[in-house]
Amino acid sequence: MTYSYVSHLYCPKCEAVYDTKQQHQLCTCGSPLLVDYDWDKLKAAWKPEDLLKREPSLWRYHELLPVENETNVVSQGEGMTPLIKMPTLGQDMDVVNLYMKDEGLVPTGTFKARGAAVGISKAKEVGVKEFAMPTNGNAGAAWALYGAKAGIRSTIVMPKDAPKITRNEVALSGANLYLVNGLISDAGKIVGQAVKDFGLYDVSTLKEPYRIEGKKTMGLEIAEQMNWKMPDVILYPTGGGVGLIGIYKALNELKKLGWVEGDLPRLVAVQATGCAPIVKAWQEGKHESEFWANSSTQAFGINVPKALGDFLVLDAIYKTQGCAIAIDDQTMLDEQEKVARLEGSFVCPEGAAVFAAIRQLQKEGWIKNGETVVALNTGAGIKYPDTVSIDVPTLEIGDSIKKEPAAKN
Repeated sequence: MTYSYVSHLYCPKCEAVYDTKQQHQLCTCGSPLLVDYDWDKLKAAWKPEDLLKREPSLWRYHELLPVENETNVVSQGEGMTPLIKMPTLGQDMDVVNLYMKDEGLVPTGTFKARGAAVGISKAKEVGVKEFAMPTNGNAGAAWALYGAKAGIRSTIVMPKDAPKITRNEVALSGANLYLVNGLISDAGKIVGQAVKDFGLYDVSTLKEPYRIEGKKTMGLEIAEQMNWKMPDVILYPTGGGVGLIGIYKALNELKKLGWVEGDLPRLVAVQATGCAPIVKAWQEGKHESEFWANSSTQAFGINVPKALGDFLVLDAIYKTQGCAIAIDDQTMLDEQEKVARLEGSFVCPEGAAVFAAIRQLQKEGWIKNGETVVALNTGAGIKYPDTVSIDVPTLEIGDSIKKEPAAKN
């Protein structure tokens, strides 16, 4: 039985084609490469009912993933995160069909484990011995830990202000960890030089073709969890944009297979006002973004001043009649508290930005009454302890608790 129906790599800009059995980075024209599959064979051999008895991980979709030999799979059980109805929060923002895809429950605590699982598995398959990457924290943690599991060495460079938890994860994995007094764009320049100097495999965002294939499984899961009926709107916190590109790719691939019908969901890129290059480009009707100088936001995962795949993000937004929206940090943190109080979910700041965006888009009438809306929470709030500031009373031994009136929702 065929494990993967992967066919080839292709360039979305110049249409050059590459095979999947060698190591590849960008196309010679400078564009990211994308993965394609043998659709005729896949349609004939693979049906939705084949999934019914499979393990609840992203590898249930192995026919539509690029790893060709199952022995190369590196997994820690990632994927098949819950799609949770959020009725109380939905009522509060007047969005009755509100769902959260909770990526805080995958290994390493963020959606980055999906890209690492597939990317590392394919790196193992094509013989990579050592890779390098810049990171805002969570991607580096995931890739370093999955690399350790695969026996592949790693060199990770992150801003010195990246969350300490992610720094610790990278360090404990045995990676070569470096901090830079700057942004991820500065870390990227250092990694680029190290790749040239030492012949390392560059797994920076979209500089290898397979991270996106892991991320696209979020889209596959949403479709399966909704019984192959697509929602009206999907919102995603967008830095490098691979998650949004991946979801768009997944839903288009399901249409090719005939597993879903109708229009694709309107895709929304959510950014922070302190770093919103995609939003600015979308507002101006452009197909590429400009570098965002002096970027700053507490949602560290989306602090990406210039994404290599910005043209793919914007293409997905335009082709689904979606939009891009920026949320300020205080609004984001206020929403994080509301989600915890009303639904009992401690979401990451990036996820909170998505819920704040839903609230704003509903008020503006962009999200319409009765529409089904899916918010992506891309990580666990516990990975960002410094974003929450609380004042808690301290009791002396023998003190009694003074009951406060119940808070009103």
